[in-house]
Amino acid sequence: MLIAMSLSLVLVLVTIFIHFEVLRLTSRLLPLGALGGRTQILVVIVGAFTAHMLEIMLYAGAFFTLEHVVPVGELGGAAEDTAMNYLYYSTVMYTSLGLGDVVPTGHLRLISGVEALNGLVLIGWSTSFTFLAMRRYWPLEPTDS
Repeated sequence: MLIAMSLSLVLVLVTIFIHFEVLRLTSRLLPLGALGGRTQILVVIVGAFTAHMLEIMLYAGAFFTLEHVVPVGELGGAAEDTAMNYLYYSTVMYTSLGLGDVVPTGHLRLISGVEALNGLVLIGWSTSFTFLAMRRYWPLEPTDS
């Protein structure tokens, strides 16, 4: 249990760091060049999506490691033991879609729950960042009255 709790804390801290750095880099890129408002928003969306995919892959690697290297549980129900199944499961947990065809056992249940909470917070952060970028870089066009 201590391994799962410790790794959960490390994963949360690392994903927060990844998210912060990707959004920071994205915000530094926005004022550069002659990007139009719509292009700047696309840069924001691609940056946020990239951060989320990196974080999902990090959790997928942790699930693989905890199932095969430090056996503290397993993902049951998966048809095959492939990288795609770990990525799929991690995506389902991160986005809070919920359990379905792949179910964690043992201490992987704790890490799965933490990933869902972590994903919820980071997706909210991306939403807030996107909203602020849209207010700044995509002003409403004047209407003809």
